[in-house]
Amino acid sequence: MQIRYVDIQNFRKLKSCRIEFADEKTVLVGANNSGKTTAMDALKKFLIKGLQRSFSTTDFTLSNWIEINKIGDKWEEGVEDKSGATLSIDDWEEFLPSLDLWLRVEENELHHVTHLIPSLDWDSGYVGVRIRFEPKDLKSLFKGYTSARMAAKEAVQNRENTGPDADLFELSPQNMRSFLEENLLKYFVIRSYTLDSNKLSTEHTTPQILGSEIEPTDGNPLTGLIRIDYISAQRGFTDPDNKSPYLDDDNNYASGGKSLSSQLRTYYNTHLNPEKLPDASDIGALEAIHNAQRVFDLKLKEDFKDAIQELETLGYPGFSNPKITISTQVKPMNNLDHKSAVQYDLLSSSNADSNIPMRLPESHNGLGYQNLISMVFKLMSFRDDWMQVGKVAKEQSSSKEDYITPPLHLVFIEEPEAHLHAQVQQVFIRKAYEVLRSHKDLGTSRNFTTQMVVSTHSSHIAHETEFSSLRYFKKQISHKSSIPISTVENLSEVFGRNEATNRFVTRYIKSVHCDLFFADAVILVEGPAERMLVPQFIENDSNQLYESYISILEIGGSHAHRLQSLIEKLGIHCLIITDLDCIKSNSKKAIFPERNKGYLTDNYTLKNWLPKLTKIDDLLNLDSDKKVLENNGQFIRVAYQTPMECSGQEALATTFEDALAFENINFFQNNEGIGLLRKFKESIDSLNGKTDNKLLSEKFFNSLRETPKKAEFALDIIYSDDFERIKTPSYITEGLKWLEEKVSLRNEHLSISEKEYEVIK
Repeated sequence: MQIRYVDIQNFRKLKSCRIEFADEKTVLVGANNSGKTTAMDALKKFLIKGLQRSFSTTDFTLSNWIEINKIGDKWEEGVEDKSGATLSIDDWEEFLPSLDLWLRVEENELHHVTHLIPSLDWDSGYVGVRIRFEPKDLKSLFKGYTSARMAAKEAVQNRENTGPDADLFELSPQNMRSFLEENLLKYFVIRSYTLDSNKLSTEHTTPQILGSEIEPTDGNPLTGLIRIDYISAQRGFTDPDNKSPYLDDDNNYASGGKSLSSQLRTYYNTHLNPEKLPDASDIGALEAIHNAQRVFDLKLKEDFKDAIQELETLGYPGFSNPKITISTQVKPMNNLDHKSAVQYDLLSSSNADSNIPMRLPESHNGLGYQNLISMVFKLMSFRDDWMQVGKVAKEQSSSKEDYITPPLHLVFIEEPEAHLHAQVQQVFIRKAYEVLRSHKDLGTSRNFTTQMVVSTHSSHIAHETEFSSLRYFKKQISHKSSIPISTVENLSEVFGRNEATNRFVTRYIKSVHCDLFFADAVILVEGPAERMLVPQFIENDSNQLYESYISILEIGGSHAHRLQSLIEKLGIHCLIITDLDCIKSNSKKAIFPERNKGYLTDNYTLKNWLPKLTKIDDLLNLDSDKKVLENNGQFIRVAYQTPMECSGQEALATTFEDALAFENINFFQNNEGIGLLRKFKESIDSLNGKTDNKLLSEKFFNSLRETPKKAEFALDIIYSDDFERIKTPSYITEGLKWLEEKVSLRNEHLSISEKEYEVIK
């Protein structure tokens, strides 16, 4: 049994989205404020019973309040004109926060889901449950809301203030939202419904309509089916001197940091404590405790002998009063109940030079290691609680109710990267699932299933995750409103059946940092020189881009197009900085560019992605707006070498390096350098001060052919004293300004307008 789909509706910015769960690990990625945390909160609030009473009005999708407030307006009109109001859950259904959970069930697992089977004809496949936050009783809500509104209106009408601004004043509640902000949990409740598996679509479009005739299920339909555990993003680790509050696993604030010692005590008491239902394996420990207690009692009796005798000289205990004796109570849990129960040994076991232990308490170890140890320990605890390891199994068997192991274990981990350096992040995401399956009844067995869902901002964690397990959260604008919402893309479906492209991109992503999945925009560059110098160009020329999250990927011109499907799926703006790559049509031989020669481009991106032109003359004459491709609000632009003016003459370049040289003649002429930098200087000097850009273009071209070490060329430029004054090639400047404008506009579109905010509030 596995969770295959989770459909979230009307929860914050997740208006309607589907998260397809992977078999083992599902990793949620995306830019800041794209909805990853929202999804985790939805999963926890809908699925974890203890958090279902934590809903608030801010959990409703913001744009839905416009329509919900209209429902309240109709109710008021019905009261005022005495026409009444129709109370139907159908009016609310489209706007209520809900979560649809679809389980894939095998034939031998039917006994687990008999209460969810939609009809007698159902054999095996999917069963679905909708968990919805909805009005408890519409009549009660109607009465409460209209009474409050009528009372507020009446109070305002009877006020003494009749000045010019009197009609602008309005008492709360002003609308349905302001009423529910104070009364939400009084009138709303979580209910569950069985879904029709025949209406399940593998492509999520619109959720099933339940209608008022569908009755909710009795109790929690997931009880006994799924065990749910989670590790919150706020884990409360602090330094030794920090006493600030933290949010614990029950969403309650507690002072100070949550220690590893407290976790160890909980685990010990649950699974290991020898005093709980002892068996033969515990006798040795219990005997040692008993002997220690007896020896300590004898020592105490001797130590307190004089003090007790002195007390007796004062007339106590007297004839009828009991005599004082001192006795200890040695319990394992008490011995673990202190802040230094967990310590770190600074000397290796092989170091026998010192008999004095060198140890520090847990609070003096780094936050990263505390976080790592804590998370692994929690995963072990989750697994052992699920599998009833140790004393917890004995306690359960001795109780009146028999424990039935749920067939599915669902574990949420929020932002595991906190305080961890890159390598530890990668190790954790590789090993976490193994920890959850490390039990004799688990491993590769299909009798019990574990699924782990991780939300992260870490490109290192994304890098270590299989491409098929990544779920990308994409920010976009609602069709009905300019209020931002998010959708989720399954990256395993990006390339369809193109196995070669899928294999290439997967390997490529594995070879670079995966910050692409967390960026506001992406720049694809041709080679190492651009990769090293474009960030400096951005810092020099583009404040907006410099302050944005821009991912720069080096991908050769012959391969950039392979990322097309991925870039379009992610929906982020993209600038492709590539080369003109001029060739002769008859020999396919690379050549420096000239007009009216019938030359062609050998650049696959320019020929097949954007702008889909092959003739050099057409590319040189192309208007800027023809270099842009729009894809459902996403914009992609190409930037390649275009004609520039150098010393009063037109200059044509075919690569980034010669374009940079034409744009910075004085820099290259005055810089000795080595390698290609020196070759360019020699080419300029060979003209003896004459202006012949055609000849210079040919010389630059030949220098590139003779000394192709472009990475060293970029490093020489960076090393130069005049590096910060180098001028950006005009075609790149044009592209960066375009991208800056698109990123700025996107940020504006993803913000709520003042007019809409006034309507919603």
